[in-house]
Amino acid sequence: MIYPNEAKLSSPLIFDSHAHYTDSKFDEVRDKLIPELFKSGVCYIVNCSVDGSDSRNSLSLSKKYGNLYSAVGIHPENLDSNTKIPEIRELAKHNKCVAIGEIGLDYYFNSENKEEQIKVFEEQIILSKELNLPIIVHDRDAHADTLKLLKRHKPKGVVHCFSGSPEMAREILELGMYIGVGGVITFKNSRKLPEVVDVLPLDRLLLETDCPYLAPEPLRGHLCHSGLIPFTAQKIAEIKEISVEDIYKITTDNAKKLFNIK
Repeated sequence: MIYPNEAKLSSPLIFDSHAHYTDSKFDEVRDKLIPELFKSGVCYIVNCSVDGSDSRNSLSLSKKYGNLYSAVGIHPENLDSNTKIPEIRELAKHNKCVAIGEIGLDYYFNSENKEEQIKVFEEQIILSKELNLPIIVHDRDAHADTLKLLKRHKPKGVVHCFSGSPEMAREILELGMYIGVGGVITFKNSRKLPEVVDVLPLDRLLLETDCPYLAPEPLRGHLCHSGLIPFTAQKIAEIKEISVEDIYKITTDNAKKLFNIK
C-alpha cells in the first residue's frame, strides 16, 4: 500500500518543504502517488533539484500538479553535471520556482574538491539574492564552511535535514533562517537532533522528507514520501509538548512565508 493508513489525514495540512519526486526511485509509482498524497493530507510540496536536467524535470512536474513547486540548483555531489549558473538563473525565472536548491557543501562523500564546492555554493547564494529567492541548504560534514558562507552573505532560506549542534542551530536562527527536520528525528540513534528541536522556536521549523530517502520509523528503509510526515510530526509534537495539528499549522505557515506561497 503506497499510503499507510496510520499516516492518513482527513484534510490537507502537511507542507513537505523538501522532496525529490523526480528521482528514478519514483518512476513506477509517481503518477499514482502524488495525486493520492494531495487527496490524503498533503497541501504543498517543494520538489528540490540537483542539477540542470533535474531542475527542468522538476519544473515540468510542477506544471502538472498545482500545489507542487520547484527549487532549482546544483547539488554539491553533482558538480560534474556541467550545469552552469546562467542555466540555473534562467530556470529560476519560472513561475513555479520558489527557491534555489538544493545547494551547499558535502565533505562526507568528497572532500577533495572543497574549493569548487565552496565556489559553486557561493555563486548560487549570490544568485538567490539577485533573484530574491530563498535557498535550500545541504550541509553534510561541512558545518564550519557552510556557516561561514551563510554569515558572509546572510541569505534567506532553510538548512535542510539539519545535522548540526544546538549551538550551530542558534547561529542559523540569528541569521533569520529556518531549520528543516525530517524522518531522522524518529531514529533510535538520533541524539543531537532532538536537542536541536527542543530549543528551536516553532516559527523557524519546517517539516520535510528528503524522499525517497530517510523514511521515518517505523518504516525506516522503505521508500519515503510526503505521506509519512505524520510520524515525524508526532515525534516533534512530543518534544515540543503541543498537538500534532499545531505542528502542521505552524510549519505550513512557516513554509508558505519562506517560499512566498499565498
